Amino acid sequence: QARLVESGGGSAQPGESLTLSCVNPEIVFKNHIMAWYRQTPGQQREEVARIDSGDWITYSGSVQGRFTISRDTAKNTLYLQMNNLKPEDTAVYYCNKWLEPIRWGPGTQVTVSL
Repeated sequence: QARLVESGGGSAQPGESLTLSCVNPEIVFKNHIMAWYRQTPGQQREEVARIDSGDWITYSGSVQGRFTISRDTAKNTLYLQMNNLKPEDTAVYYCNKWLEPIRWGPGTQVTVSL
């Protein structure tokens, strides 16, 4: 299986926005429940948001109202629009199939600080 590749991370100040992207040449994202996860050092990976084949979306309570998960079927790309970023959003962000992940990609670092 080809690796998932995340991109779009970087540094931001509180209140600013970033948009993350996830691609993979073999998995058709539309055919799976796809999810964004994040992880900080010493912590377990946690789910941020997911979107299923029928576009049903679920968010974690900590990001509801601020983050938006979406999928571009033609480009087979998964996105996470992150608005009103907070310092506690700082983490490495990953994408993968929900509950049945393939090997993890490198993730993309998001750092929110003054």
